[in-house]
Amino acid sequence: MDERALAERLVTYDTSSGEGLRRAAGFVKGWLESREIDVHEGSFGELPVLTAEVGPRDGPTVVLHGHLDVVPGHAEQFSPRVEGDRLIGRGAYDMKGGLAAMMCTLRDVAEQDAVRVRFVCVPDEESEDVESRSTDDVIRGGFVGDFAITGEPTDLHVGVEAKGVLACRVRVSGRSAHGSTPWLGDNAVLKAIDAFRRIESLPFARESSELFDRPSINLGRIKGGDRFNKVPDECLMDVDIRYLPGQDVSDILRQIGEIPDCHVLRTLQRVPAFVSRRNPYVRALVEAIGMRNSGKSMSVGRDGASDAVSFLEAGIPAVEFGPTGGGHHGPQEWVSLSSVTTCRQSLNDFIFSLPRWLDQNNGVALRRPKLPESAGDRQAELDGGGFA
Repeated sequence: MDERALAERLVTYDTSSGEGLRRAAGFVKGWLESREIDVHEGSFGELPVLTAEVGPRDGPTVVLHGHLDVVPGHAEQFSPRVEGDRLIGRGAYDMKGGLAAMMCTLRDVAEQDAVRVRFVCVPDEESEDVESRSTDDVIRGGFVGDFAITGEPTDLHVGVEAKGVLACRVRVSGRSAHGSTPWLGDNAVLKAIDAFRRIESLPFARESSELFDRPSINLGRIKGGDRFNKVPDECLMDVDIRYLPGQDVSDILRQIGEIPDCHVLRTLQRVPAFVSRRNPYVRALVEAIGMRNSGKSMSVGRDGASDAVSFLEAGIPAVEFGPTGGGHHGPQEWVSLSSVTTCRQSLNDFIFSLPRWLDQNNGVALRRPKLPESAGDRQAELDGGGFA
């Protein structure tokens, strides 16, 4: 089964649910094991986490990281269809096309003896819980390396930066009145909509950086009122802010808090991603992609956050790299099948050329970073290739 057929098969699993995730993980495990790659199946809560590795244990170590889960879709979106070069279906772009390329790469490089390649497939990248994630758990367990690639869609570019996440629950206060006399009240729902428009125009929202035009701000949920015949005196809204590397979260919250009658009740945060474009692993990956992509590979910033941050927070350089497509999380999500092939070929080229790049870097591979303290006593497991 090549990467195109594999991507199509992966789309058939509705991995927005626990049952679908377990079935899909079983397929991934079976596919790899049928190609003589040992797979360890762990768990995060009730969800499966798969890990595998090939190559020498004492070589420079690259982690290929992907996720199986998708946002919910309609039933027909899990019946993939191919139109020309496009594979259309839920998760085709985010990120089952990239996952298929990584799975094939793991098999392609299994016999080489210069680079240790570790593969991890997680079930909760799309989770709203930014504080407890399986990727963090895997890293704490010692499944790390010198460099990590997460297969998020990047249109065959290298994502060296990604926006951070600041999820805010904001309470907007009003004044109740009878629904027949709304002029006697102060409608909190209407005020909330106005407050959101003000958030969009705050100073932080107009800032830019080298790779980003502006932060991303989305009104994800809004809830207000308890009766149809009453002016609502309170409204809650959940605002999803994807802020830029270098922006100060405390300053963003201060600006929001200065909007009249607005109070931030709760926040969830995930820091932005950043890795130097001069890193030898990054340079080697960019060169490998450029050879297959007519020299068009470049470093880019990603609007969406990703689990690459988990590796970065552990001191492991990490980037995003995946195929070309569009419409992720939408009704017509698609991935370019030829780009899935290019993605696989580029990853192969990167791994086979990596020893040369590291030799050019004064003959010394970058040192594996020190593990987080919580995983410090797991070094033996790291060397042994397992995690609990």
